[in-house]
Parts: sequence; C-alpha cells; structure tokens
Amino acid sequence: MKASSLVPVDLDRPRELVPLKARRLNLHTQREAIAIVNRDCTIARSEGLTERARVQLRHGDRQVIARLYQVEDDLIAPDEIGLSEIVWSRLALETDGNVTLHHPRSLNSMSALRSKVYGHRLDARHAGAIFRDIVEGRLSDVQTSAFITALASQPPAASEIVALTEAMVAIGDRLAWPGNVVVDKHCVGGLPGNRTTPIVVSIVAAAGLTIPKTSSRAITSPAGTADTMATMTRVDLSGEEMSKVVEKEGGCIVWGGGVDLSPADDLLIRVERELELDCTSQMVASVMSKKIAAGSTHVLIDIPVGPTAKVRSAADAEELIAYMKSVGDAFGLKVETMISDGLQPVGDGIGPALEARDVLAVLECRRTAPQELRQRGLGLAAAILEMGGAYPPGKGKDAARAMLDDGRAMAKFVAICEAQGGFRRPERAGFRHVIECKRAGHITTVDNRRLARLAKLAGAPRSPSAGLELHVNIGDPVDRGQPLITLHGESIGELEYALDYYRANCDLIEERAR
Repeated sequence: MKASSLVPVDLDRPRELVPLKARRLNLHTQREAIAIVNRDCTIARSEGLTERARVQLRHGDRQVIARLYQVEDDLIAPDEIGLSEIVWSRLALETDGNVTLHHPRSLNSMSALRSKVYGHRLDARHAGAIFRDIVEGRLSDVQTSAFITALASQPPAASEIVALTEAMVAIGDRLAWPGNVVVDKHCVGGLPGNRTTPIVVSIVAAAGLTIPKTSSRAITSPAGTADTMATMTRVDLSGEEMSKVVEKEGGCIVWGGGVDLSPADDLLIRVERELELDCTSQMVASVMSKKIAAGSTHVLIDIPVGPTAKVRSAADAEELIAYMKSVGDAFGLKVETMISDGLQPVGDGIGPALEARDVLAVLECRRTAPQELRQRGLGLAAAILEMGGAYPPGKGKDAARAMLDDGRAMAKFVAICEAQGGFRRPERAGFRHVIECKRAGHITTVDNRRLARLAKLAGAPRSPSAGLELHVNIGDPVDRGQPLITLHGESIGELEYALDYYRANCDLIEERAR
C-alpha cells in the first residue's frame, strides 16, 4: 500500500486574509452595521459564513462588527462587499478600498448577559463588558433586546443602577468646565408637550450660570428636546463644538448622541424605541451617566406624575427620586427633584415643530403663549438659579420672570442657536385637519398616552412639522362643534392613519355633560 503524503501546516503562523473590494451602497440603517456579499463569494464560503452571520470587517487599523446578508443577482460581484453608510463611515473608507471579512472573536459579555437574564445582579465589571460589546457592535439587536428586557423585568436595585451608571461613564468621553458650579436639568418624560428645557437653559445661561445641556431624541414619545431643537438650529455637535458654544454663551442644547458622552446608552435607546419600552434601571443610569459625563455638579430632575404619564403615582416618584439620589451620592453629584403635574400636556403643541413654536411663544412673551409651559419653565429655572447660587432662596422666581419678560432669555436663546449653527423658525405642516367636539360638556380627563399615539400616527417625530395642537384643557367647558384638536401632517396618508386611530378611540378626550 502506498503511503499518503501529508502537507505540513504551520498553525502558529497568522492566516493571510484575502480582501474584498468595498462598495458603498448609500444604505441608511441608523446605527445598524450591514454588509452584503454575493452568494458565490469564495471568501464567505471559505469562512463558513451564512446569511445573517455576525462578521468582523477590517480596513487598515479600523474594524467593525456587521450583520452579513447575501444576494444571488449581480447587485454585488463575487469579489465585492456592499456596505451600509454606518460601516463605510466607521471604516473611514474613501471612494474605494479593500475590506477583509472573517469571524469575530468570541463574546466575553455573553456570560454576564445570560446571568442577567436568569435574574442575577450586575456589578460594574460585568455591566462594562456588556456595554463595551454593544458599543463595538459585537452584540446583535436580539441580544441587546434580551439585555434590556431582562433589566426591565426585574425590580430595580440601587447598587445595580450605580454599577450600570459607572460602566456607562467609563466607556464614553467626559467633559470638564471651569468653575465649581455646572448646572443641568432633566425631565423623566412621559408627558407630551413638556418642552421646558429651551426656556430653562435660556434663562439660566442669561443669569450667568454654566448649563451644558445634552438631550435625547424621542424614544417612545412624539418629540424629544433634541427633535424640537433640531427644527430651530443644529443639534448634532461634537464634544469640541459643544465646548466652544458653552464657552461663548454659557449654555447649549445639543443632541447627546453627537457628543459621545454615553455611547452605550445611545445604542440602547435605539433598541428601546423599537420595543417601546422604558426600563427604570436603564433610565436612571442613562440620565445620571450623561449628567456625570457632561461635567455637571448640580442637577434638577423634573418628575411629572399622573395616571397616563410615565410616572403614575407619588410612591413611584419617591422611589425614582431615591434611585437618582443614590447615584448622585455615589458620584458626588448634587441632585434635587421637583414633582410636577402630569395630568395633561404642558404646551399646546405635540410634535417637534409644534412644540418649538410653543417655546418661541413663551420666550417672546406672546399673549397666546401656553401659560402652563411658561409657569413651569419659570419654576424650574428659579429652582436651578437658587440651587446654583446665582440667587438666594426665594428670589429665583422673580429673577427668572424678569429675564423672561425683558427679553434677555430670548436674546440668549437666539445667541445659543446662532453659536450652534444658526437660528431658524420651525416650518409648518402642509396638511391639517380639525377634530371637533361632538357634544357640550366639560373636559374632565386627558389621556396623555393616546394623545402621544395620535401625534406619532400623524408623523411625529420622523416628520418634524407633524403632530397635533390641543385646543382645550382639563376643566374647560366645550360646545358642540368646538375645535378640540388640530392634526398636522406632512402627507395626507399620515393624517388618515391618525384619523383612523381617533375614530377607533373616540374617548381620547373624555367629555362629560354638566
């Protein structure tokens, strides 16, 4: 029998990877990294890569974890790899380039993630492993969803929230400001039209305090502060650009995702939006990590409470306050809270541009401005002015009102917008529909969640000028045929979606006869 010949293989020598030609697909997928190859791609075959596999892509010293898809036609040649915009950007590719394709390393965070799914608490080390893999794109949306769901299904614990916060802060950038006092405010959300931040920042900065405000885009609501501000100025500033604005004007109102203060949180928010889920542990860690990373020393937290707000009872609010203060104590951050009325929307508009118009009406002291928005903004600004030491206790409200009434707040708001990229007035939607009252009576209750749903079906926040205007408040008398709501949409189709929902939920605003 003839002996077979063996070819020696040096397993210690690194295997050379054959590159593929990168092709830009102009495919916008938010932050989801996607790569596409031809089914006849020999490299994908040799690596044993199948549809929807997680793959590692490299170009020079840069690398990205992406989801792999395959096509059968000539959209992508066998020696090419098509890349979504986020992959193209992260790899810093020019007009052309080569990319290597291979299996990613094993996930160190999976044991920690499984531990969380089974109900165990995370410490900062294990939370950090999960967040690092999320930021580096190593965890899929399915795995990230499992992590968020596991957090939401378990009662919060102060020690774990502190650990989550510590892990988030450690991954992102941290800002530092001159002086011993840097103030900030945050609203836990869940109340449509509660767009007090631009008003508060304008007053506080006009008073001479430093207030570098980073805000989120909408998660489950029709508008976030960043969405509203984006209808009036640029909000996607880098950390360096943000610092220049604050140095010049004393304050800013920018999108937190552009500053990279808590990159893990921004990715979690994207998945939370898809799940329409707010997790208390994640929410507290999210808020506090961004305040700490932004260099704040004093933070005021606004907590609206109501049966259809995010926080439904005083007991829930007190529990949330305890978690916020626990994190503040752990990081040397002074935290004060304010429980506010969450029974109904604060402004008249719900949706980015509509809320922006309410903000401008208050800052310009127009007679038609929503008075609840004005008063709430003044109350929050007064508390921050006193907390930050600009005015003694009891004097903040008069000072805030004076700065609003004499135009200093509006001038500061315009100056901040100009420093961020230019001030512009929000656009109006091209289509509107008025919903009228069907019978006489009084407005007794307002369902915030259904109003938010109605505004989202009209197109908000994806369509910035879409949403709704609310013409009545709790306690108002109404007559048959009186306007209740004006829907705003950027297309007839979106208005029809909203109207279909309203017709199926005619108790959106309950009217009870006198």
